[in-house]
Amino acid sequence: MAKKKWDRRSVLEQMMALATGAANDAVKLAYLTEERMGEIDGLDLACLTEFKRSGSGAVEVKLTDRAAVLEKLLEQMKEEEGRGTAAFLAALDRPAPPEEMASQR
Repeated sequence: MAKKKWDRRSVLEQMMALATGAANDAVKLAYLTEERMGEIDGLDLACLTEFKRSGSGAVEVKLTDRAAVLEKLLEQMKEEEGRGTAAFLAALDRPAPPEEMASQR
């Protein structure tokens, strides 16, 4: 199995998927019977962080904290905005090129 190369974009995409993904398959997992355990491979359990089944049959499911993921995504968006704004302001502060270096049309 090849390792996935993680870059900033793929991490942000994964965060967005966690923040917006459905939890349906995590609920399905809770109701799978012993005979149907082979279906687990087909379930999307990316948002599942913890799963417990007690001897009495009680099930505890913990999912990704969507609010926390969205908060981190918002921070990243603000950081990106800040970089763009900073670059724009830095460009405004640069002295204009000498007249002879300016392109002529």
